[in-house]
Amino acid sequence: MSLPSSVDVAIIGAGASGLGAAHALEGFGLSVIVLEARDRLGGRAWTVQASPEVTFDVGCGWLHSADKNSFVPIAKQLGFELNKDLPPWRERAYGNAFPQNERDDFIRAMDAFYERLWQAAQKGKDQPASSSLEPGNRWNPMIDAISTYINGCELAEMSTLDWDAYEDSELNWRVRCGYGALIAAYGAPCPVALNCDVTQIDHSGKRVRVETSRGTLTAEKVIVTVPTNLIALEAIRFSPPLPTKVDAAAGLPLGVDDKVMLALEGAEAFPKEANLRGATMRTEMGTYHIRPFGQPCIEGFFGGSFARQLEEAGEGAVAAHSIDEISGFLGNDIRRKLKPLYESRWARDPFARGSYSHALPGHAGDRAVLAAPVDGRLFFAGEATSPTFFTTAHGARDSGERAAKEVLAALGKP
Repeated sequence: MSLPSSVDVAIIGAGASGLGAAHALEGFGLSVIVLEARDRLGGRAWTVQASPEVTFDVGCGWLHSADKNSFVPIAKQLGFELNKDLPPWRERAYGNAFPQNERDDFIRAMDAFYERLWQAAQKGKDQPASSSLEPGNRWNPMIDAISTYINGCELAEMSTLDWDAYEDSELNWRVRCGYGALIAAYGAPCPVALNCDVTQIDHSGKRVRVETSRGTLTAEKVIVTVPTNLIALEAIRFSPPLPTKVDAAAGLPLGVDDKVMLALEGAEAFPKEANLRGATMRTEMGTYHIRPFGQPCIEGFFGGSFARQLEEAGEGAVAAHSIDEISGFLGNDIRRKLKPLYESRWARDPFARGSYSHALPGHAGDRAVLAAPVDGRLFFAGEATSPTFFTTAHGARDSGERAAKEVLAALGKP
């Protein structure tokens, strides 16, 4: 849509958070615009058709805490089919790369680590999560690898109190047509200006001036929903500066999680929804989902500093490493059956610069600092501002709704 010169509320970012805010402001007689730098809706939620047979969520793919996830009723309302099969993370091991007795020993070690981590959190000291590793335990590198998948970072960069604050009901569902496709459909009715990169938010005057790549507009209220790395690196500048927000965002950096989709020839010979992982005893490792939804493919997942290294190695490096690792697990014959289809590079995405937030040790309180309104005119949302559902799409959506309610209260709307 065209860019208006003046609105009541400008929302920065058309990810789940910005779209949640836009929906929450409907019906109050306000002029609203969502400003999105990309040429699509969804932000870090993005579904692509990787091949005629394979649908791929390049970004978020699981409806975590499905019994509390606000996108579940939205999916039902919009007619999206939900898949409730158990995820393959602990069960459904395939191949002999990670023998069952070794898997059992690893899971015992990991569960003991989580118990120590919980005990440490109860003491209220915001120390690195790595402090709860058992010294010398042979599984420590793999436990660290699991952190890179979950948090996007190694345990040394993860706040113990932030880990403890996350709410997980351990019920994880999927959207058959893609989580990104669901969020894009959710946002379709919203007033969005695409290809509109916001560069500065000037709140020095009576009205807030928002400078964008498509021109300038003014707003009574502004809701900022962009990823923390963009705020911390001042890709969007505030005038006058907001050092407290910049510092809080820096304490909540986006880690990196990347995915790759490989076509699998002769897929019918492989089980559906299986997990493939090796007992590699190192943090630099991938984990693989064989035939998600029964599709003829293998989905690979990488996190933390190793994902960054693969991104820095250039386009195609994630797929190449995946094929090498899978061949090491299952034998070289499978190499000819695998073909790269699509891979993410979220750290290199200029409008994300990472995947989702984690609090650095000592910075668990920064989520509340980042979420706090400024002068009753600037409001902040996004997954990083969620007190318990950070890192998730529904946490982002709910935070947008929360910010919209703060705007309505500031405007005296019932």
